[in-house]
Amino acid sequence: METERRFFLGGLAFGVGAVASGRALGADGDGRAAGKEASSSASFVRTIPRKTGAAQAFTGHLDGGAIKATSGGWARDLTARQLPIATGIAGAHLFLNPGGVREMHWHSSAEWAYVIAGQCQVTIVDPDGGLEVVNFGPGDTWSFPAGHAHAIQTLGEAPCHAILAFDDGLYGDHGTFGLSDWLSRLDPTTLQAAFNIPDAVSRNLPEGEVYIAQGPVIPLDGAVARDERRVNAAASHRYALAQAQPVIACAAGTLRVAPAQAFPMSTTMTGFSETLLPGAVHAPHWHPGANEWHFLLEGRTRVTVFEPEKRLATAELMPGDCAYFPKAAAHMIENIGTEPCAFVGVHDSPAHQECSLSQWLALAPRQVIAANLGLREDELAGLPKEAIAFARSA
Repeated sequence: METERRFFLGGLAFGVGAVASGRALGADGDGRAAGKEASSSASFVRTIPRKTGAAQAFTGHLDGGAIKATSGGWARDLTARQLPIATGIAGAHLFLNPGGVREMHWHSSAEWAYVIAGQCQVTIVDPDGGLEVVNFGPGDTWSFPAGHAHAIQTLGEAPCHAILAFDDGLYGDHGTFGLSDWLSRLDPTTLQAAFNIPDAVSRNLPEGEVYIAQGPVIPLDGAVARDERRVNAAASHRYALAQAQPVIACAAGTLRVAPAQAFPMSTTMTGFSETLLPGAVHAPHWHPGANEWHFLLEGRTRVTVFEPEKRLATAELMPGDCAYFPKAAAHMIENIGTEPCAFVGVHDSPAHQECSLSQWLALAPRQVIAANLGLREDELAGLPKEAIAFARSA
């Protein structure tokens, strides 16, 4: 297996050099094969010079970002303003105190989340007037399409916190609308006419955005917690990702995904959770139709990306960090710690698609690969015979 691991770690180098290393054909000819005139004495280079300069930053420390806190909890986010490469997806960390409630609000973008600790009850009203009230616990995910209003309330004596993602790298700039912020801007006459709110009551409304309010602690076994208004699975905003059957389960780790096929409400994003054991690697791969954003929950990883501008970048992640891989950009993830690592994230597509470099090398005719790399076919005997997503050293 050690040999396989060396292949996977070196595989990205194959991908990087594939364009650059092929021998120029017809260098001694007249150049007509290229479709244009060329002098027979034209000078051909063996490889294309690599671009100079640093690659774009593709990782950030979400848990070190600016905090937005009110009486009932706090949130941090990381958008394209802090991480310019992340144009397609923004991330956030939401923390609710016991009794805390994230007020009713909605976005112009879709929201996905993974509950990492605690319990909460979520109330959703969709644009058609449908209501869902449903409880969440660790390992559950939610998905709110754009315009689906929602509120999140902690259940029980423990705080609740979740990792969020939005399918817009600048979601906060493009539209997040809260109940208190809006009502506080309306005059008493409008409130009376539109909502039958008396003047005496309107004077007691908040004077601005409450954001996360502190309310009474809601017992886990109380009437409120039991008062769920569930809908059928096809219409639900909740999906138990931690209980889903893994799409990969092997000695190197596990991968669970929640595409729209399994989670119909998640129409623009596919959530995932992944674990890698010490010494394991998610081998070089790319997602042809989606960007990837993920957040490291535990462990230490090394992430490498071959960026669209043809620069290679590597970074090490600790818990609280996140990484962003642009659409079709080849990348790999290694567990470099002594404990298992775990991370959660999304692809901004309703379907999960992964192209493996090992699959390409396994399926393509050996003579094609040999010609690409300027090698003999017998020198490629050690290449894989099938696609392998995860590998682990002995």
